[in-house]
Amino acid sequence: MTGTELTLDELRRVLREVAGADENVDLDGDILDTPMEELNYDSLALLEACGRLEREYAISLDDALDSDHTPRSLIDLVNRRVAARV
Repeated sequence: MTGTELTLDELRRVLREVAGADENVDLDGDILDTPMEELNYDSLALLEACGRLEREYAISLDDALDSDHTPRSLIDLVNRRVAARV
């Protein structure tokens, strides 16, 4: 596990590692409220990212596989699951 709480920087790292980054999307910009689909992360990429987050944070994200999620909502979900685990 990388830390006790998922941050935007950690999410960016995971997204880049599991699915790369579209050259037309600036992941370093203000992406917190941008739907994952608009960041060019489809359901397969999101599935891979959620799998990685589940392993790194020892949580379950079965209901998180929705391309309507934004980075903010995914970070909040992961952090709620981590907090509930403690």
